[in-house]
Amino acid sequence: MMDDLERKLDGTKIASEIRNDVASEVAALRERGVTPRLDVVLVGDDPASRVYVGSKAKTSAELGMSSETHELPEDTPQAEIESLVDRLNLDPEVDGILVQLPLPAAIDSAAILDRIDPAKDVDGFHPENVGLLQQGRPGLVPCTPAGIMEMFRREGIELEGRRAVVVGRSNIVGKPMAMLLLHAHATVTLCHSRTRDLAGVTREAEILVAAVGRQSLIGPDHVAPGAVVVDVGMHRVTDRETVERLYPGNEKKLSAFAKRGAVLVGDVDYTRVAPKASRITPVPGGVGPLTIAMLMANTVKAARLRRGTDD
Repeated sequence: MMDDLERKLDGTKIASEIRNDVASEVAALRERGVTPRLDVVLVGDDPASRVYVGSKAKTSAELGMSSETHELPEDTPQAEIESLVDRLNLDPEVDGILVQLPLPAAIDSAAILDRIDPAKDVDGFHPENVGLLQQGRPGLVPCTPAGIMEMFRREGIELEGRRAVVVGRSNIVGKPMAMLLLHAHATVTLCHSRTRDLAGVTREAEILVAAVGRQSLIGPDHVAPGAVVVDVGMHRVTDRETVERLYPGNEKKLSAFAKRGAVLVGDVDYTRVAPKASRITPVPGGVGPLTIAMLMANTVKAARLRRGTDD
């Protein structure tokens, strides 16, 4: 019988492999006088967003890339953010533009994202890149789904002909994930909050991706024996009773809770689902590290395509 370590899909390890590949590409580009550059727009002072942006800047530097963060106050007018995006679009040294979400409630986020040059849209959210993905044509793909596909490839997880179910229909993960699986010749079902008999549908999955944004929604009744389970969710739990229920007898988790006052959990009830799965991503250390790694990969891809060095 497979033990927990064998089941676990180690996103941290895979992300490290991706970053090593990106670093090699960056070094080759720099020899040709090209240093890929990522510019990030941060509006407001959301603590989580600030952590994410700092991590992106740190990773860029570690890989030999250039990066700049443009910090704007919470009350910045829409027109001023649009003007900044326009300037970055026109700057020939900028290869990737990322507007950190969420934006303040007063801002029309869709209008800002639509304004980014599709060739610099390293998040893959622009309608042009969404359309290219839908048609199976080359473009910039959203980082989290792209990272999951890269994990499948590197771990030798076969997709062709298999039943895949994606729970969650967001533009950021669910929809592009379903499309990428479809292009890989899986038979795909996309579920959401109004799906009837969700467990009955997900039990048909050989590949199950949970990206619904609801803590521990996917339990053992949702999973077929031997399924590959990918957990995209990330939730901060601050209630000890919930931690004890989700991780009974897990002294490592309880110790982490006692030290930090919180633990991170996903959309999947890991403790109860893992014994049924053939492979499963943990939270943390699963999908999360892949997202930033693929952002770096997208920035290098954009640099090569924009600067005519894609050979």
